[in-house]
Amino acid sequence: MADVLIVDDEPNIRRLLASLLEAEGHTARASATGEDGLAAVADREPDVVLLDLALPGADGLEILETLRAAYPALPVVMMSGRATLTDAVRATKIGAFHFIEKPLSAEAVLLTVASAIELRRARELTRALTAELSAGARLVGSSRTMRRVRELIEQVAPTEARVLITGESGTGKEMAAAALHELSPRASGPFVRVNSAAIPRELVESEMFGHERGAFTGAHDTRRGRFELADGGTLFLDEIADLGMEAQAKLLRAIETGTIERIGGQAPIRVDVRVIAATNRSLESDLAAGRFREDLYYRLNVLRIHMPALRERLDDVPELIEHLMARLRQRHGLAPPVMTAAALDAMSRYEWPGNVRELANVCERLAILHPGREAGVRELTGVLSVDASARPASAQEESPLHERIDAFERELIERTLDSCGGSMADAARRLQTDRANLYRRMRRLGIER
Repeated sequence: MADVLIVDDEPNIRRLLASLLEAEGHTARASATGEDGLAAVADREPDVVLLDLALPGADGLEILETLRAAYPALPVVMMSGRATLTDAVRATKIGAFHFIEKPLSAEAVLLTVASAIELRRARELTRALTAELSAGARLVGSSRTMRRVRELIEQVAPTEARVLITGESGTGKEMAAAALHELSPRASGPFVRVNSAAIPRELVESEMFGHERGAFTGAHDTRRGRFELADGGTLFLDEIADLGMEAQAKLLRAIETGTIERIGGQAPIRVDVRVIAATNRSLESDLAAGRFREDLYYRLNVLRIHMPALRERLDDVPELIEHLMARLRQRHGLAPPVMTAAALDAMSRYEWPGNVRELANVCERLAILHPGREAGVRELTGVLSVDASARPASAQEESPLHERIDAFERELIERTLDSCGGSMADAARRLQTDRANLYRRMRRLGIER
């Protein structure tokens, strides 16, 4: 639910809108003048503003200009019973989210507020992701392999071409997609991510294309889908191979026509979206097995970027460790350990089956357990071992690093599942991964539940 500010000089309109919004579970505040409205926003920024055009003192368009300059992410809905086309055009150019004519329709008000809330949330997600990227979640590495990847991204980003990013889990496919967005003409627009593997199949259409209020049981509000939220920006479809055939057909239609239709909707909606897809599987194998549509494959695979596994660029490991430790200090205030030459050498020779994601986890464990202290091979072994004291010293020394990592991960997953009562969804959330990835790891580690 949202905090909505109503700015209107008519008491009846203020009362009517407040009652309507509060009945839907929103919080409603009201101001009679534009100046009072600005003060209310400064006191506590709302999620949406409903702003009358004709106000005593500064009119609605002047207030709109002030709000857009000071609060660019705040959706402002204009209202008027005497607006001209010139007023509507000017309000749109200034940046009004929508224009509603009086007398007000309850359905139109609620629908517009719901859409404005979705826009606000999309903008907040985009800002959060941008902050995450600028904080350090970027493509790191000076190896020839990574230089080649960055050069390709810089060459492809300014185009409108669809891109397919391939590579194992944990190699940085999302970072590559974000870099394509940030270097493109769409950088000022939203970057919306969809994890195809994490969406239940019965909800894929609603997530992608949205739904109208009452379209199905539980659809209490109109909801814009990811395509609409990404309008003017980039839509990143992660784990695209996990989409079912029905969802693939609807995705293909959206890409081909540039239009989508909400569930329960009566008319198509045009969207301007650049699609970037990613997969850790071989789509060619899925094509041969009949699990992926050939026409969709060729629509998505206009240009391809392959993210190398960390074992293919081990020269980058020291640079990645330095980068990841600096990020832990910046985000969590963790003092990074001082890695010995022997420990760095061991980490630079290990093949990292979990790629950069696994390296990041190891760095975090080291920073938590050995903050600001020297960390050598013994400390490195300690963060990878499930219970070092439970084995003889000779067994600890002879046990390969990858076996210790697997043992640690197996213990962590089993302990988390037990604490979640066996719920895969809860365990995936607690481990900050998706269910599909958790299933894959369990199969690899031989965990049966």
